[in-house]
Amino acid sequence: MLTGISVAFMGGDARQLEVIQKFTELDATVTLIGFDNLGRQFSGVSSAKLNPDLLQTVDVLILPAVGTDDSGQVESVFSTEELRLTGDHMASLPKHAKVYTGMAKSFLKKLCTEHNIELVELFERDDVAIYNSIPTAEGALMMAIQNTDITIHGSVCMVLGFGRTGFTMAKTLQGLGATVKVGVRKPEHFARAWEMGFQPFYTKDLYPEVGNIDLLFNTIPTMIVTAQVITNIPHRALIIDLASKPGGTDFRFAEKRGIKAMLAPGLPGIVAPKTAGRIMANTLSQLIEEDFKDRSDVE
Repeated sequence: MLTGISVAFMGGDARQLEVIQKFTELDATVTLIGFDNLGRQFSGVSSAKLNPDLLQTVDVLILPAVGTDDSGQVESVFSTEELRLTGDHMASLPKHAKVYTGMAKSFLKKLCTEHNIELVELFERDDVAIYNSIPTAEGALMMAIQNTDITIHGSVCMVLGFGRTGFTMAKTLQGLGATVKVGVRKPEHFARAWEMGFQPFYTKDLYPEVGNIDLLFNTIPTMIVTAQVITNIPHRALIIDLASKPGGTDFRFAEKRGIKAMLAPGLPGIVAPKTAGRIMANTLSQLIEEDFKDRSDVE
């Protein structure tokens, strides 16, 4: 239970609604900031405007999947008002307070460091990333089906990266009957991919490997699908880049060559916001409950 814990939600999308619901069920004291156009009502939840005084009694500040942009602006699909997190807001938080988000850009990291406030990034956790890889793979499949005239079954698919998302993506494609080539960097990933029945290769050999593919799914967040690589990709192929912005594909050159390439980060929140929200809600509630239990034990 989260009884007695004051939680402020600032901005977000449909995923946050699942988290809010979970926290109200666990008896947290919940305040919503930037939800003035929300049609749904939560019992026992209050709404407020963003101001430093409001944050003086907050134990937990929960921000959206991407905490802020590079100037401190917090996105909210449920408000037309600008939400901007500043040093004054952070200074108002009690020293024991924590800020939770999916991933933080340098602005938010610096702000928390300057005011000695602990920042927790959920997407850095293996469990959250693995859970999120499921709606990511499903969303990528949806995009592939919508943007091609072939079936996944019988196609030649390439997955770049064999981390948490790449692993699930490759397994899902294999389950649908595709031939799956997996680009890796580490020998242990090569061995595991081979053991699972994929066709592994090292990413340094990417250029010759793309010559016969129908679909390419990239999960590597550095430029890997370069202009040179794209010159050897068949015109029929579709590139779906799942890495965080700006992705790992030369989109300009792909367009110039007539190859369709799509950047698709954040698919869980787009294709399955309820599932993605429940993943965040369960992880957040467990983390906060454990943290405040530890503090009460010390006190």
